[in-house]
Amino acid sequence: MSPAEQQRLAEVLAKARRDGRQVRNLPKELVPATFAEGCAVNARVAELLGFEPLGWKIAATNPDMQRRLRTSAPIYGRTFRRFAMASPALLSRAELLDPLVECEFFFRLARALPPRQAPYGREEVADAVASVHCGIEIAECRFPMDALPPVSAILADGAASGRYVVGPAIADWRQRDLAAMPVTLTVNGTMRRKGSGREVMGDPINPLVWLCNERSAWGDGLAAGALVSTGTATGMLLAQAGDEMVARFGEDHLVRVRFTA
Repeated sequence: MSPAEQQRLAEVLAKARRDGRQVRNLPKELVPATFAEGCAVNARVAELLGFEPLGWKIAATNPDMQRRLRTSAPIYGRTFRRFAMASPALLSRAELLDPLVECEFFFRLARALPPRQAPYGREEVADAVASVHCGIEIAECRFPMDALPPVSAILADGAASGRYVVGPAIADWRQRDLAAMPVTLTVNGTMRRKGSGREVMGDPINPLVWLCNERSAWGDGLAAGALVSTGTATGMLLAQAGDEMVARFGEDHLVRVRFTA
C-alpha cells in the first residue's frame, strides 16, 4: 500500500468506528499487503480517533481461533478506555456490530515494559503485572462477518477491538495455575461454552510476553497502566438481544453482562 492508501483506509476505519457502522466490500487497493501494513494502519486509526488508550487486545491465541481468523499467528490491536466497563455490565445489542463474546484473562501492568534489543522473558513480564482480572471481551469488527476481508485488514481495525467488561481480580495469581483454571460461559442459565487458561497459548501470560516483545520490536513497548486482554479461553459466541451471560473463572470469579434490545 502507498502512504496515501494507508491514510485512506485509516480514515475509513476511524469514521466507521465513530459512526458505529460496518464497511462492506473493501476496495482491493485498501487491503494491506502485509501484517506490518495492517498494524501501521491501526496506529493511524488511533491517532485519528484521539480516544484515550486502554491498552491492547490479543486474538487467535490457539489453533482453532487461528483457523477461524485465517491466520497462522496471533493478531492484536489497540483498545480504548471509553469502551471498558466494570462487571456487571448492561449493553444495547442494537448498538453493537456482530458482537462476539469471549471469556478472557486481563492483565494490568504496574510499570512500563519499554522497547529494547534483548527479548523479555516470562518472569520479567510477570514482575511488571499489577493484577490479573477475569473478563469478557465483546469483539466488534468494522467488517461484517459475511464479508470479512483478509486478516491484514482486520489487523488494521485493531483485530476487531470492541468492548471490555472487567471482572474481579484473581487474588494470588502468581501462586495459582492459571493454565489449569476452568472457564465457562452460561447464557440465560444454560452452559454454552467451556475451556481453561490452557486454551490461551498454553498459559494466559504467554500472549502477554509475546505482545511485549512484538511491541518492543515496533519501538514503543507497553505502557504502565495498560490493560491487555490475552485471547479467548472459551471460543466465540454471538450475543443476542435479551441474553444474560455469566463467565465463571474457577470456582468463584464471575463476570456478568446483559444485552438489551
